[in-house]
Amino acid sequence: MEKQDFEDYRQFFNENGYVLFKNAVDHKTLEIMNSEVRAWIKDSKSHNKNFGVTIDGRPRFDLELNTHSKDNPALRRIASPIEISETFLSFTRDNLALDLITQIFSPNVKLLATKINLKLPGSGTAVKYHQDFPFEPHSNDDIMTVLFFLDDVTFENGPLEVVPKSHKGEIYSLWQDGVFTGAVDKAIENKYRNFSVKCTGKAGDACLMHSRLLHGSLPNSTNKNRNLFIITYVAEDAMPLDKNPLPNKFEGEIVRGKRTGLVRSSSFTLELPEFPKEASFFGQQKKVKNK
Repeated sequence: MEKQDFEDYRQFFNENGYVLFKNAVDHKTLEIMNSEVRAWIKDSKSHNKNFGVTIDGRPRFDLELNTHSKDNPALRRIASPIEISETFLSFTRDNLALDLITQIFSPNVKLLATKINLKLPGSGTAVKYHQDFPFEPHSNDDIMTVLFFLDDVTFENGPLEVVPKSHKGEIYSLWQDGVFTGAVDKAIENKYRNFSVKCTGKAGDACLMHSRLLHGSLPNSTNKNRNLFIITYVAEDAMPLDKNPLPNKFEGEIVRGKRTGLVRSSSFTLELPEFPKEASFFGQQKKVKNK
């Protein structure tokens, strides 16, 4: 990739809070990743509740229980796949998106968390509007969520919807009536949905998204999968202010640059999150009351 390409990506990201990155995953790696995901989906057919165990004892494999069945699996989240897959771990440690992140945030980058979000046909899985930063508060907000497209992402299969420039605005509460719902108030979602952009692309593309960017997505209404491998990277000098909602044994590993031992702080105010008791934040979002 040419330096000018990096500069164009960087400028677009700084202005809008996200950027689409073409051909972020090579074809061979993508094939292996999808083969492993298919095996996990096949395994989920034999389960009728969340299963597997993560480092903190919660289920690794999270099902949309209302729609999941042997014939129509609705696996919606795989937590920390890098703990059970050498392919996903190796890719997390070295990929093209990391090179771009060093140009946008810092030459020194560390790993926070990984997950696979799945939208299988008929699963009904949706994501209510939210910002990631209140889930993962740090001393500064140089935090990047990278969504690698494992499948073609179209307008019909529940693409990521982002609100451009919202990373420069308010940090919204994810609490409603004293309950941590993991979603902004419905009035805020309704206000900004009309300004949102659907992030579509080919399998192997990626979307880089600022942790403060407002976003959500609708269910997959097609007969094809729409799966994402999601990695959260953090500037090395951003220190956590609360527990990682997706703890893993590789958390804090330096993946670009070096460890400086410095802490950088920026000015903001937010409400601390509630650590999820559920397998994933989907359980928290079910607490949202429709208004």
